[in-house]
Amino acid sequence: MQPTNDRDEAIEGVGTAVFEERRLYDGATVRRQAPADQATVRRSNLGLVLRHLRDAGPRSRARIAQDTGLNKATVSSLVAELADRRLVTAGDVDRAGSVGRPGLIVHLDGRTVCGIGVELNVDYLAILVIDLRGEVILEDRVALDVDELGPERTLDEVARLVSQGLDAASRRGATPVGLTVAIPGLVRSGDGVATYAPNIGWHDVPVLDGLRARVDLDCPIRVENDANLSAIAEWAMGPEARTPDLVYLTGEVGVGGGLIVEGRLLRGAGGLSGEVGHTSLGDPERTCGCGRRGCWETVVGLTALLTAAADPDDPVHDHGRDLETRLAELAARADAGDRRTLDALDQVGTALGNGAAVLINVFNPQVVLLGGYFAVLGRFFTEPMAAELRERVFGPDLAGARIVLSTLGFTAAVRGGAHVALEAVFDDPTLVPVSGAEELSPAPAARS
Repeated sequence: MQPTNDRDEAIEGVGTAVFEERRLYDGATVRRQAPADQATVRRSNLGLVLRHLRDAGPRSRARIAQDTGLNKATVSSLVAELADRRLVTAGDVDRAGSVGRPGLIVHLDGRTVCGIGVELNVDYLAILVIDLRGEVILEDRVALDVDELGPERTLDEVARLVSQGLDAASRRGATPVGLTVAIPGLVRSGDGVATYAPNIGWHDVPVLDGLRARVDLDCPIRVENDANLSAIAEWAMGPEARTPDLVYLTGEVGVGGGLIVEGRLLRGAGGLSGEVGHTSLGDPERTCGCGRRGCWETVVGLTALLTAAADPDDPVHDHGRDLETRLAELAARADAGDRRTLDALDQVGTALGNGAAVLINVFNPQVVLLGGYFAVLGRFFTEPMAAELRERVFGPDLAGARIVLSTLGFTAAVRGGAHVALEAVFDDPTLVPVSGAEELSPAPAARS
């Protein structure tokens, strides 16, 4: 939103103002005409200051005023209210720069609020609870055969995991402001229904209603595609953060794509974009989990790798074992020179390059991020993938694209979910109640 100045605040409730919001999550630029009433202006400017501290780091009130275009008196008032809501705090004296009494450096705080991200996938459930500064309150992953368990029992396990997260948040004095659940398949986000998730055998499962019936949670619950949330996490906090044009590829049993175009999540007309694993780039003789033949994930999905690398009774196929442990075993075999494992990795790397070339030719991203197991075993895929890309990408030098291994690993979807949950506070800091008119207290030590 455009910042308002003191004159704007002096005439609150008079006239109108046009607000433009660019939102990553909903993929829309909203331009709306709305009355510039006192509450609207105030919320807008509180959010502006809070986001600026998150994105630019700690700084003095004078620097915030300079950066945002608000004047110093307005910033002082906004910072005081954010402090009353325990969303910011003050630290060291700012001794740099101007003449006059030095000010205090203002830090993002927000230890009293948290966002929860949960992912359910083919063979695990995961949860992440973080506060407004991104500090972890709880992080856990549980091996689970979701397909075998079925929707109702799986949602029971999700509810149990969420309850653990709520207990951990309560012990830290943090109140949840949102829960986002990642699903590996088509999701109708409006009513939280997993319409089609073939790799876990779900059809029209009311995830939102199911969790509402199981968890006593007085905050919004969202249900979203796992690849979309992973792309959001990479854009917000990954090694390529704020890259405006980015393609994220999940590396799971299923393969999905999260697409960031001009800094916004690309959803498509029906919100169903990103199902790249079901493009016809695979083996036409292989049947996909969706029931069709020749899908890309039949040659690059985790099942394709495990099938090529090991016999069915091999421990790496055991869904009851932690996925990263199984992948570490495959990596150890490859490092030891096992021919079958190396050949399987080479086949997946080549097929991965083939599909990635199509995505580069269509979307011309700056970065293609490999997530999930693609990142864990990425060093084995690099050479065959690069050879395929050089052969198939139309533009020179891979059309300017770089292939990058995600550092978020299997936490990307839950990080994206927690980030989306916390966005509500940055959109409207007044959602967090005032704790009392207190002076700014010293900030805790900055995180590393």
